[in-house]
Amino acid sequence: MPEIDIRTAFEAGSASLEDPEVLGIASESGRILVSQDRRTMPGHFARYINGAPSPGIVLIREATPILTAIEELVLIWSASEADEWVNRLVWIPL
Repeated sequence: MPEIDIRTAFEAGSASLEDPEVLGIASESGRILVSQDRRTMPGHFARYINGAPSPGIVLIREATPILTAIEELVLIWSASEADEWVNRLVWIPL
């Protein structure tokens, strides 16, 4: 789906940053964050949305096959609007 606009952490300049900074970059650019960081990201996300809105976050479980992750992200993209994800954290697989 070439119409889906996805940036890697490297492209976004967030590859070596701490979670709060990554959340800030995603928020400033109006992008839903997709991450596998299930250990620390949920807590940082909860603290972040107490002070500022976030476009949302999708956490992919580490054992999720890449094809499943892609299919679920495409489903989310095609079946919802960005404003439905504001301040939400969702796990894939759904």
